[in-house]
Amino acid sequence: MTSEIGEKTEAAKPLVHIKMKVGSIEFELDCREDQIQEIVQKVLASVTEYASKTVNIPVERPSLPARADTCRDIAERLWKDGFFAEPKLLGDVHEEMTRIGYHFDRTAVSHVLRDMVRDGIITREGKPRGYLYVQKRPPSPTPSLNSQ
Repeated sequence: MTSEIGEKTEAAKPLVHIKMKVGSIEFELDCREDQIQEIVQKVLASVTEYASKTVNIPVERPSLPARADTCRDIAERLWKDGFFAEPKLLGDVHEEMTRIGYHFDRTAVSHVLRDMVRDGIITREGKPRGYLYVQKRPPSPTPSLNSQ
């Protein structure tokens, strides 16, 4: 009977609503009056433990705009790497681009090679459907940082 009376008095105690802010962390607690000290100590212990941990927040860096390599970019890269030092057929150029991971249409490669001929970068020899493309001038050396 005494245990029933004890339970009734505990249940009769009103709930207390507590709002806490510790640094940038906010809490809202509901507990009985006799539990306030214990609950607040547990919360503060958790906050202290959390605050002692280092949290890595990813820094958002502005991303560079994605730049797609064009057929012309790849053809010029091949020229700079000396690919056209020896005469090459359209099929050789197309095959090399495919080998290094660039899958351009054969006609696109043909147009780019024709534009490079017009720009004086490479020259073509032979007859239509059998042109050989070869560098007209070697790529100019890029200035090194030490020469400045």
